[in-house]
Amino acid sequence: MDNNKVLALNIKTATLGKQPHLPGDLAMWFFILAELTVFAIFFLGFAVTRQLYPDMFLRGQAYLHPVAGGINTIALISSSCLVALSLNAIKQLRRDYAAALLGGAMLMASVYLGVKSWEYSQLLHLGFGLSTNTYFTLYFFITAFHFMHVILGMIILGFMAVKTKNGGYQGASLSGFEAGACYWHMVDLVWIILFPLLYVIN
Repeated sequence: MDNNKVLALNIKTATLGKQPHLPGDLAMWFFILAELTVFAIFFLGFAVTRQLYPDMFLRGQAYLHPVAGGINTIALISSSCLVALSLNAIKQLRRDYAAALLGGAMLMASVYLGVKSWEYSQLLHLGFGLSTNTYFTLYFFITAFHFMHVILGMIILGFMAVKTKNGGYQGASLSGFEAGACYWHMVDLVWIILFPLLYVIN
């Protein structure tokens, strides 16, 4: 048997030996699915209510800041990318680099928190709040709910960074790291849906 056939046989054997792998752990996926279900209900409620009160929603949307929303979108996508890179780094046993990437992800998340807080302050300064009308009730409720998820995600990333720096993730025992990464990607995915829903579609 020539070398090419031996190599092909080895690759086929290795491929067949690999079992399907679900990143993280099952409990985290149940939690993520539950959270996505809640957000889906919010999105559906927002879309239906917009059909009932189109003029109110157009007037309310005019007071939002699309540039700020765009900055937040870039910040969270960048953060998610850094988390993905950190997972690759930890698999390569580059702990310090992985921890640094997680720190960068947290920094980008803090940009989101800062910009979103500025948006809230601008709207409140103009006299818009939860009780202004149905549009702003939904806007503040949905975005504040997501805001809290970003804070929780940053806490998780911080825990992951410290544990990574201390060598807490060894060998194939990366389910905790993967679970935290999956949660963070879920938070980013929700915002990617929220951005056009709140700022673009009219």
